[in-house]
Amino acid sequence: MNLETGAKITWCPGCGNFIILSMLKKAINELVENGTKPENIVMVSGIGCHAKIVDYVNVNSFYSIHGRVPPTLTGLKLANPDLVPIGFAGDGDAYGEGISHLIFAAKRNVNVTMIIHNNRIYGLTTGQFSPTTPEGMKTKTTPRGSIEYPLNPIKLMISAGATFVARASTTDMNHLKDMIVEAVNHKGFSIVDVIEPCISFFDSTKYLRENVYKLEDHDPTDEKKAIEKAEEWNYTAEGKIPIGIFYKVNKPTFDELILRGRKLV
Repeated sequence: MNLETGAKITWCPGCGNFIILSMLKKAINELVENGTKPENIVMVSGIGCHAKIVDYVNVNSFYSIHGRVPPTLTGLKLANPDLVPIGFAGDGDAYGEGISHLIFAAKRNVNVTMIIHNNRIYGLTTGQFSPTTPEGMKTKTTPRGSIEYPLNPIKLMISAGATFVARASTTDMNHLKDMIVEAVNHKGFSIVDVIEPCISFFDSTKYLRENVYKLEDHDPTDEKKAIEKAEEWNYTAEGKIPIGIFYKVNKPTFDELILRGRKLV
């Protein structure tokens, strides 16, 4: 399936978003080959460098406002249960302005997917610290180094009630594609936190290549073990970074429960 739109890509050369875009297209083609109707796929983005991705994929799309991707996804799924809503947000968009919406979408277990472009910096506005910026990092808004400890979104999402919580990295492209496919196929609220470099303001490429490793011999149905694994790397400036599915369980979804209440199913 040709997903090209002809729109000029305006990300910085070397940006991790190029890899996310490429693997997303592969994931969509794999989903379509396995029965997903392309006309049912709807991409929703927020505000930030990530948001341009909806311009570059030839499926239905919607630009949301800063932090409001989760409620937009929820509305789409409730209005038409046949839709396959996939949301895109940056670390600032999702874990800053939109964190309350993200938590409640996870809590409700809405059957939608969130893909987070997490470069741990505000890239579009040229380099301010974000909720996942490492402690001590000097940025335009923390010239003496950030005094805040970074947020751990993996642990937060498990605790909030998300039923599929994964991490991927742009340093392992095929694994990233697989995580997107599994997240979309999961019935319930899915989130994939994609760790990527910001070439212009936080180039973590070398660090990621040297420290990312795949989760093995991990039981994703065990919430306690999932949180323990999530705490292995707390988005600091050092340490090994596990990628893969941290937590995955099956529970009734918000949209199913709503429809039952309306006596439509």
